[in-house]
Amino acid sequence: MRKILLVAAMVFAGYVYFDHQPRHEAVQIEAPSSASRQSEATAAATIDNAIANKKSNVQVSGQGVVVKLLPDDNQGSRHQKFIIKLATGKTLLIAHNIDLAPRIRSLSEGDPIQFHGKYEWTARGGVLHWTHKDPQGSHPSGWLQHQGEIYQ
Repeated sequence: MRKILLVAAMVFAGYVYFDHQPRHEAVQIEAPSSASRQSEATAAATIDNAIANKKSNVQVSGQGVVVKLLPDDNQGSRHQKFIIKLATGKTLLIAHNIDLAPRIRSLSEGDPIQFHGKYEWTARGGVLHWTHKDPQGSHPSGWLQHQGEIYQ
């Protein structure tokens, strides 16, 4: 009888724990308005400027086409990784934190994607991260938009 009560208590504790964990689900919401987004030309110029001048810590918005899906980075915070090609021909690595935001499950090579996040310069073109809400509220929220859904 003690074993049954112990197992029941463990099942109940597990239910309570997992029921209170944050759920990372994509939701259908209206995309950020054009007034709150940089124009495509301005966005491209901002990223091009950051690449040319080896700048980092630059908040950018824009769009591109997925050219390569990469394996997830599972060291530390988990990140979904993929490379996009910008209209300028430059490429950009997207590192989307899937511990804080939902994974884009339907993502495929050739898909268009819009983004807002923090650009960091690298010799290969750069990386975009902070494509999610900041749990502490001290950093501008980022997002990815794919097939009409916002992931943040």
